[in-house]
Amino acid sequence: MAIKIYPPTDMCIITTYRCPMRCKMCDIWNNPTEVKKEIQPEELEILPHVKFVNITGGEPFVRQDLEAIVKVLFTKSPRVVISTSGWFEDRIIDLAKKHPHIGIRVSIEGLSQKNDELRGKSGGFDRGLRTLLLLKEMGVKDIGFGCTVSNNNSADMLSLYRLSKSLGMEFATAAFHNSYYFHKYDNRITNKDKVIADFEELIAMQLKENHPKSWARAFFNNGLINYIEGNRRMLPCEAGLVNFFVDPYGEVYPCNGLEERYWMESMGNIRQASSFKEIWESEQAERVRAQVRSCPKNCWMVGTASPVMKKYIRHPLKWMLKNKVRSLLHQPLCLERKWYDVGQDPTQGDLRL
Repeated sequence: MAIKIYPPTDMCIITTYRCPMRCKMCDIWNNPTEVKKEIQPEELEILPHVKFVNITGGEPFVRQDLEAIVKVLFTKSPRVVISTSGWFEDRIIDLAKKHPHIGIRVSIEGLSQKNDELRGKSGGFDRGLRTLLLLKEMGVKDIGFGCTVSNNNSADMLSLYRLSKSLGMEFATAAFHNSYYFHKYDNRITNKDKVIADFEELIAMQLKENHPKSWARAFFNNGLINYIEGNRRMLPCEAGLVNFFVDPYGEVYPCNGLEERYWMESMGNIRQASSFKEIWESEQAERVRAQVRSCPKNCWMVGTASPVMKKYIRHPLKWMLKNKVRSLLHQPLCLERKWYDVGQDPTQGDLRL
């Protein structure tokens, strides 16, 4: 039976694979795009209207035409968030002055020494934090940290959470993955016990907060533990149904977690289409969605986890309320890693090759 296709709600634009950082968990910087081949602002006019846009890279602020890209994307969505290393302080501040409603997420992987070690650039922590402090002083509201947990930085993740909370900023987490996007295929968490214990401590702190959004993040972090343990996703992946990614060459992918050793196929290219609907409702797009439904990867990234957490809200909500009550009563949390059967293909995420 064919699945009814609705217009997407979220999109991520990968503007470039150029990057000044030298991250150990990401090899984008070693595979830079050619400037003349990158998608241009006017080519983004074809994109649909959505609720949320993420601009990422590489490092988006290496692009001299980033403001033009932002202008186009603000005609497509009321909320646009840029993921950045924070390296180009002046460019970030200048853009925020012109677009005060822009969202900025600075990727910081630990405190000063650990961050600069993992990101391969001395002074990266200082620049990133200074950028966030300046944005806060300017009154920019949608700002925060993004921390990718790899090996040996999970303790610093807890310190960054405390720092972000004291500053009144957002705090997003991820665990490193392998994919075409990261140009990386050997990422593997080796100190699982330590990382899982630190994530459990983070979850406990988030459940003590008074904001339901923090409880939802606690559920998401429990999903990261589940991913680290090598289990199937707690909720299905429905990439390509409500969200999509556009790479620097205009290819439209359902997600950024694809690997050629499993499968990798584009839904179409915005440079070759007369409308986005032509791509979104094409037979090729449906073939890609069919592959997603039986995809063997068990990725757990916010771009594909968030939509299904909302769609199948009864499961996260039950988990959140149960553990919030336990937190209030000072009882041990119930952090089981459960596979929620919502009718998905049981082979999805079984890590078969």
